[in-house]
Amino acid sequence: MRISRPASPGIVLPSVLAVLVVANLAENGRLPSLGLADAVLAIALLSVIVRWAGGTLDDVGLAPDTLGRGARWALAIIGIVASVYLVGALLPFTRELFSDTRTGHLAGGEVALKVFVVVPLGTVLLEEYAFRGVLYGLLRRYRGTVTATAVSSVLFGLWHVLPSLHLATQKPTLTAVFGHSPLGAVVADAGAVLFTSAAGVLFCELRRRSGSLLAPIGLHWATNALGYLAAYALARSR
Repeated sequence: MRISRPASPGIVLPSVLAVLVVANLAENGRLPSLGLADAVLAIALLSVIVRWAGGTLDDVGLAPDTLGRGARWALAIIGIVASVYLVGALLPFTRELFSDTRTGHLAGGEVALKVFVVVPLGTVLLEEYAFRGVLYGLLRRYRGTVTATAVSSVLFGLWHVLPSLHLATQKPTLTAVFGHSPLGAVVADAGAVLFTSAAGVLFCELRRRSGSLLAPIGLHWATNALGYLAAYALARSR
């Protein structure tokens, strides 16, 4: 049910961006953090803004009649990603792509915590709800699908500027390409932003085609969580 006098886009969209900026700074150590509670708080605030804007569950991709279809899409996507990761991890010439210094030293319990708690709750739900749910849904209502896809995807790329600052040294295959120089770090970070922006377009298209936020949630979780598992398994096999 919509409110009688929804807030204007000129107020709603800056409010959404303000929540995301604060959440991003807290998540990356630039502001005090409450851990996983940051994501919960951000999602709650974004939900209030959606309601303030007169939005509905359909706007954020969570309408009850779309959940079954979205779940089927998500399960199929997870299966495809798992198959690709398995083949890639087994082939000698692609195996090193999965190596990651952030995961290799972790114990099995720590990896499980990341895969089943930190990634889905602290990363996937917040990012998908924010970018493919709230931003995409409101922008599509205000300006149409193309604008919603473009703007939410670019902002999704920029969201990854801070977490990608040390990417060149965390991924051995990238270190071999970009080295340890400041210029290499900048180029790697820019590449990560472009890549995640392109991924944002794919996530938006999954949202559009499935009609549900569950489809991009499935792909996002699979690529992140199964990546941790592949890196962990690779480190233990050496």
